[in-house]
Amino acid sequence: MAIPTRRYRGVSAEQRHHERRERLLDAGLDLLGTEGWARTTVTAVCARARLTERYFYQSFPSREHLLVAVFDRIAGEAAEVVLAAVAGAPYDARARARAAIAAYVELVTDDPRKGRITLLEALGCEALETRRRQTLHTFAQLVAVQARSFYGPAVASRRDVELTAHFLVGGLAELLIAWLQGGLEISRDQLVDHCAALFVAAAQIPGG
Repeated sequence: MAIPTRRYRGVSAEQRHHERRERLLDAGLDLLGTEGWARTTVTAVCARARLTERYFYQSFPSREHLLVAVFDRIAGEAAEVVLAAVAGAPYDARARARAAIAAYVELVTDDPRKGRITLLEALGCEALETRRRQTLHTFAQLVAVQARSFYGPAVASRRDVELTAHFLVGGLAELLIAWLQGGLEISRDQLVDHCAALFVAAAQIPGG
């Protein structure tokens, strides 16, 4: 849908479009993270954002595009906090692993909506599940890059590093799902410590 280009009360059309898009994303985050994907309809999102459907379709071709955009915004935030945590941690394998995992777990538990969207709601919606798989792959690549950078020539082959990274990232996601659903009676710190130990131990596994 075409977007008007004239200024209104000193605000450009691009700025107004950006602000409306952010309001729609905020509404999508709130609905998807509390009501679930099935109830996050275009009508409900527009009502929550206090915008008409005309403005919705100026920003998103469909409901699924909004859902994925909400997911992507959380994933981008997760990548930022994880990388910042690693950069600020001591140059020690366990310290860096713990900092990265703690940053992610904190993100998805301090705002439960983000955990529900990226870990739980993604399992029931095809568009979100597809994006979830793509994002897990991206984070596995990130872990592999960090491992090769930290361990240098001592690390296993590129293939083995990537296999291990996919295993660890996928396992962490499933562990968090079980924990968020109440299936594991452990504290957040215990969960983070255990996962950090697994990440460090995995680096010692010889390649095949």
